[in-house]
Amino acid sequence: MPRRKSVTLQHLAEELGLTIQTVSKALRGHSGMSEETRQLILQTASRLGYRTKEQLRQLESDRISPYPLYQRRFLLVLSEQSVAFNRLLLQGLHERFAEFGHRIDTLLLPAKLKAADYEEWLEEHGVLYCDGIFIAPRITPDQMEERLLALPLPRILLNFPPPGAKVDSVVWDVYEAMYLAVRELVKAGHRNILYCGDILSQRGYVLRWQAFQEAMKEHRLTVKKEEHAVHVRGTGSPWLEQFERQWLKRKPTAVICGIDEEVAPVYYRIQAFAKVPDECSLIGFVNEQSDCLPLLDRPALLIRETGYRAADRMLWRIANPQRPYEHIRIQGEYVTGNTVIRKPSSEIRNKLSENHHIS
Repeated sequence: MPRRKSVTLQHLAEELGLTIQTVSKALRGHSGMSEETRQLILQTASRLGYRTKEQLRQLESDRISPYPLYQRRFLLVLSEQSVAFNRLLLQGLHERFAEFGHRIDTLLLPAKLKAADYEEWLEEHGVLYCDGIFIAPRITPDQMEERLLALPLPRILLNFPPPGAKVDSVVWDVYEAMYLAVRELVKAGHRNILYCGDILSQRGYVLRWQAFQEAMKEHRLTVKKEEHAVHVRGTGSPWLEQFERQWLKRKPTAVICGIDEEVAPVYYRIQAFAKVPDECSLIGFVNEQSDCLPLLDRPALLIRETGYRAADRMLWRIANPQRPYEHIRIQGEYVTGNTVIRKPSSEIRNKLSENHHIS
């Protein structure tokens, strides 16, 4: 149900066992408390539906009702390939919509849905009767994404948009993330860097590879596809065998693995055939830190935050249907872990001096 309007600073202070002054400082971004306390106050305010005057003014400016009279129903449409990160997207969407009393459900697009059965599938799941849809990444085949984008509903694409798409998009910025990864490796003294990941099948994957090439060139490092990339396609072990051959041939001092599900196999393969522990540094594009891996050096992929921001964008689009479309990239920071050798050993320095690609 929609939130009640009567939540005050006093209610928040009593709920948290804090003073009104501390709660007010946290909501206005002032100092005077730990970061843990600040986050607890912000989360509680969000959960109870409290909004500052500044937030209410912004909602009014965006023509969004802070206390809607009825509950809206939205759908997150995803395919089986999206399962790895849909939990984080759904979490962000749910958190933001819960503040307004709205509802978000998931809808799985069957892998073998035929074009002839598409209209029946829409009707069966009441897609055309919802208030808006979110289209997850990795929707396959491509024509199904095109069909979803053509629906007469408010739509938000949680992916990099195809050229000419008439849709708002919100996505975590893997392009910027790749620049951060290359920069950190170069700062640590690495020049012989191998990229491992799909470089062809998805728009986000293509952008990762393009960003890797451009970032390397910015540091005056030559990039040759046949020498600096291991193209991952499909499932099974052939790409791992290719990775091992490329690693043994080039002897890279660092690897960037661009896809979440490939990071663990790459890490353990390196450990298996490296001559000494930590012979090769690794940066992994993981959705979140895994217990089966060491503390990874990685760019933060703000997937949950993307869902949260996308919910805002949906409400804005419903209130402003004639405004131009916008494409929003959510930028994360670099997370320092234990998988990059910050000060290369003398052995690595010798390898670097022999590398013909040093600037």
